[in-house]
Amino acid sequence: MYRSKVPVSVQQAAEDSPTLARLAQLARESGERLKAVEPLIPAALRRWVKPGPIEGTAWCLLVEGNAAAAKLRQVLPAMQALLCNRGWQVSAIRIRVQARLA
Repeated sequence: MYRSKVPVSVQQAAEDSPTLARLAQLARESGERLKAVEPLIPAALRRWVKPGPIEGTAWCLLVEGNAAAAKLRQVLPAMQALLCNRGWQVSAIRIRVQARLA
């Protein structure tokens, strides 16, 4: 295996590797989905919600705290409908609760 001694950026390395390129594309898409549904998220909760992994037609949101997750669950059907109307195939949106960091 030949290794180049020329430094490359993380973006260039990701583009040169099919696996990393796919991972980067999924991360971008997850962020785009969050931006699309952001108006449905109560303003006070937006800072606690981060885009999570996409696994097939399921999408995951990372949420800090149980209270924020409970409130977010109320708008999941509207989020899913909005994403489907915009062309994304989303059969489920999961919420993964993250511990709040002080």
